[in-house]
Formats: sequence, structure tokens, C-alpha cells
Amino acid sequence: MISTELKKKIFERIEKIPIVDTLNMQFLNFSEGYCETRVPRKTAYDGVFESFHGGLLMTVADSAACFAIFTGTGPDVRLTTTDMSIRFLAPCLTDVIARARVVKFGRTMCPVTVELFDTNDHHVALAQVNYMLLAA
Repeated sequence: MISTELKKKIFERIEKIPIVDTLNMQFLNFSEGYCETRVPRKTAYDGVFESFHGGLLMTVADSAACFAIFTGTGPDVRLTTTDMSIRFLAPCLTDVIARARVVKFGRTMCPVTVELFDTNDHHVALAQVNYMLLAA
């Protein structure tokens, strides 16, 4: 569980991130080292095979990973993605739900696992995202 004050600060920071508004990200759950988001599927953003575009699924995973890190570091930390990988397991034909869990809050590196599900709870992708914490 994270404090109400930290949650408020995270939301204040998140509201300033343009991609959150573009994708209409909704926040379902925050706890220490964890963030769960939902992003509505817009068919205008579909990929070649009329499903949630894989690049956007990667963007959702990257963002959810960052927000999960904020639960342990606070939202004012300077950080950047160093690398990511994603394994697509099935097409996503609905909204997507991303569940990001920090593997380790390191001194400089924070690896995060993100599982993505459709609204029928089918596992559609699994991502690994690594963030580097930057000096102020």
C-alpha cells in the first residue's frame, strides 16, 4: 500500500504526461512496486491485422513500468528507459490491461515485468522494461 499523499503526487505528475491523455490511460491500482492501468482500444490505432497495435502495447507497457517505479521512488525522480522487450502471445481485440511489477528497486537500475491482458483476462503480451535512475 502506498500513502494517499504519494498517490496524489504520482497522479499530479502523470496528468502532465501527454501520452497518458492521448491513449486515455485509466489507473486501476497502485501499490508499492505495482501499477495497473487500462487503455481503451481505438480501432483507428489498430495494426495490420485489426487488433491493438503492438507498438502501442509496448508504449502502454513502458508507461505502466515507469508509474510502478514512481510508487517506490516518488514521481520527481529522473529516469529513462534503457531497454525493453515484448513477447506477443495473442491479438488484443479489446481494451488492454497492463499489470506492471518492479522486480528490483536498484541503486541505478529498475527492471520491471509487465503483463498485458485483454478484458476477457486473456494474456496478450509479456514485457520486460528496464529503467535507469539518473542523477539530479
